[in-house]
Amino acid sequence: MASVKQFQVTFDCAEPERVARFWCEVLGYVVPPPPEGFASWSDYNRTLLPEEQDASFVCSDPTGVGPRMYFQRVPEGKVVKNRVHLCVRAGTGLVGDERLATLQAEAERLIELGAVRQRVMLADGVNESCIVMQDIEGNEFCLD
Repeated sequence: MASVKQFQVTFDCAEPERVARFWCEVLGYVVPPPPEGFASWSDYNRTLLPEEQDASFVCSDPTGVGPRMYFQRVPEGKVVKNRVHLCVRAGTGLVGDERLATLQAEAERLIELGAVRQRVMLADGVNESCIVMQDIEGNEFCLD
């Protein structure tokens, strides 16, 4: 049997640190400490070549369970629907009105951080409710 592999989720974006810090708030992730010898990521960033400054940023699950997230600057903007998106499990184990209320409260919290609510998909007898959102650079994700 094949062994389970660790993986990283990579986002192409215009402003890696800004998007990474947004996702830290969404997921409860943290920014790792800067490299040894630097008091902050800003201090480290200033030592890089101009074209490398602000080119990437990371965040990770403080418990070590979830995947590391890597954000890299790309020159092109998002043009069409992203082909992969995250489903943020904000309503795990909940059903019906309780689930929907929990998802709506989480959506409101994320809207305060700059997210955009796209649509609410109500339970249909087969699937429970979820809310389709966009992050601060327009990447689609769901509150599930």
